[in-house]
Amino acid sequence: MATVILVRHGRTAANVQGVLAGWTPGVTLDDTGRDQVRAAAARLEAVRLAAVVTSPLERTRETADAVMAGQSAHVPLHVDERVGECRYGEWTGRSLKDLAKEPLWKVVQGHASAASFPGGESLTAMQARSINAIREWNGLLGEKAVYAVVSHGDVIKAVLADALGMHLDHFQRIVIDPASISVVHYTPTRPFVLRVNDMASDLSSLNRRSKRGRSRDAAVGGGSGEA
Repeated sequence: MATVILVRHGRTAANVQGVLAGWTPGVTLDDTGRDQVRAAAARLEAVRLAAVVTSPLERTRETADAVMAGQSAHVPLHVDERVGECRYGEWTGRSLKDLAKEPLWKVVQGHASAASFPGGESLTAMQARSINAIREWNGLLGEKAVYAVVSHGDVIKAVLADALGMHLDHFQRIVIDPASISVVHYTPTRPFVLRVNDMASDLSSLNRRSKRGRSRDAAVGGGSGEA
């Protein structure tokens, strides 16, 4: 099936200030964030994207625009709320330093599948809707498609946890930095996680992977790597 490039949005002032932005309107990239997404877009120029799917929030839309601007041909843009940020409810807009004092904080850190944000959604619900979105786009875009999903740290971590066969309770072990790129190749047998929190590698080999379509079984012993 398809190869999904998961792109986290660039840095924002809220990130620097340690504030949980959530779905707060008007949160945009700062100067560093804009530099970060230009660098990510430059790396993705080597990849022929079939589409860009983005969260509707401003910081992801800015990132998606940069990715699309770097493509040599027109790339369709799709806005999908299902890959939007977790709805943190009453936690939205509060500092992480203060939130760390809440009893729920320890649940989020160690037992994420039981965490439900007051006035918001649960992490389990966030994971389910984001995975459902990606599975649906895989089907719509086709098994040889390589496309980008521009989203948020916790959402990308939850998608990667699923692809890795990890319980959601362990998703905090994954680190996803601003403007980082993670890649999952989905097949009828299993997902293959190709990159996690990648900030520098050559991505051109993803074009060759798309031509192969359905992957074979995993290479016992690790295989020879990408040419």
